[in-house]
Amino acid sequence: MAKDVIKEHEYQELVKKTEPKPNLIKNGIGAFVVGGIICTIGQFFLSYFMQKGLKMQDASTITSIIMIFLGAFLTGLGVYDDIGKRAGAGSIVPITGFSNSIVSPAMEFKREGYVFGVGAKMFVIAGPVLVYGITTSVIVGILYYFFGR
Repeated sequence: MAKDVIKEHEYQELVKKTEPKPNLIKNGIGAFVVGGIICTIGQFFLSYFMQKGLKMQDASTITSIIMIFLGAFLTGLGVYDDIGKRAGAGSIVPITGFSNSIVSPAMEFKREGYVFGVGAKMFVIAGPVLVYGITTSVIVGILYYFFGR
């Protein structure tokens, strides 16, 4: 047992020595730039639809749909994963990151079939987020119904 503890300690030291150190400044700048580009594209669509005469709520709904589609489409092509490798959180935080989190597991398990692969695994990552969001919205709605008047 003592030998196992010593080996584990030696292993942890070896891992610390050989583990690559992240470049926080480079990663932060990459996340800022890519996240800014994604948000700029979204702002372009929003401004375009408002210029065409849509109300803010309608324009933002269409913009959200387009950004979700673009995130899913780029994930399907394998491009969004490359963006994510360089941008990190800059590609995860916008709404396109949400569509990526739904499509990625589905693409990974596509070979298992459409029902047991894509259908069953589609919400592996996004499922807890959806459950939390729906549950919270129901609780807030009930509280608003009883106390918000």
